[in-house]
Amino acid sequence: MNRIAVIGAGAWGTALACVARRAERETILWARDPGLAETINARAENPRYLPGVPLVGGIAATADLTAATQGAGAVLLVVPAQFLRKIALDLAPTLRAGTLMAICAKGVEQGTLALMSEVLTEVLPQARQVVLSGPTFAAEVARGLPTAVTLAAATTEIAAQMSDLIGTARFRPYLSDDPVGAEIGGAVKNVMAIGCGIVSGLRLGDNGRAALITRGLAEITRLAVAKGGRTETLMGLSGLGDLTLTCNAMQSRNFSLGVALGEGRALDEILSERRAVTEGVFSAGAVVALAEHLGVEMPICQAVDQVVNHGADIGRTIQALLSRPFTRETGAAD
Repeated sequence: MNRIAVIGAGAWGTALACVARRAERETILWARDPGLAETINARAENPRYLPGVPLVGGIAATADLTAATQGAGAVLLVVPAQFLRKIALDLAPTLRAGTLMAICAKGVEQGTLALMSEVLTEVLPQARQVVLSGPTFAAEVARGLPTAVTLAAATTEIAAQMSDLIGTARFRPYLSDDPVGAEIGGAVKNVMAIGCGIVSGLRLGDNGRAALITRGLAEITRLAVAKGGRTETLMGLSGLGDLTLTCNAMQSRNFSLGVALGEGRALDEILSERRAVTEGVFSAGAVVALAEHLGVEMPICQAVDQVVNHGADIGRTIQALLSRPFTRETGAAD
């Protein structure tokens, strides 16, 4: 259990490799690109995704997936949400039964509308899975700044095993037995952050952004409960905490993308300038489809989806939201 494999050498995967090393675990970081793995080993830095951030010493990077996971007592899956199924399939032939596996991707799978835990259950039923979520900017975690996260599993005993492996004074896990709520919070906040960025880019004011965050939390909670999660989970780190962070800072890829859209830039142009995946763009349609399947009304998510995936005019979309009928705050749709 002292060896941890981190699958995915983007900003978040690299940061979590730093977390594992600070917890004094043998840490293997898998990068899809062999050139990036070589660079990380040579420079103790990930210049592609975390430029200027020195990594904790002792992280070994590799592009060999089998070698990365061989002998690992725990695996952290930190690939983009839409690629998690493929990586899980690649891991299936060699993964030992009972391996502790943390889902660190935040999203809903396109097409199937599956949560990441549902994908993992289908492809790797032999794994003991944990959802890692919460308010986390990768660069701050990599630098060792104080951070708190949710570790959610079917039982808190399973979550506690992961906590024992990666928890430190500056990376503080809080345990939950509501992985569904934690996953919904992490996935949908990316969509909400795009909406908040648009509000900021259009200079619609702090009041408007606060209203969108609050009503966005109501949407997230409705979806989580319909999917089997619990309301109180969304009041914690993986709900309110993650939503607040992501909807208020340019460090957030989703928020900054929304700002650029609000300022009038084209989506394709924005995405062409980015190496890292902006999860909210890819999850928006899946979140809306899942909500429709479950009979949950999510007008803010629908508006974001219309803008990023269907070319809707931002001004008219916002006006439609503002023209919705007045209603009760509690127990009602927006």
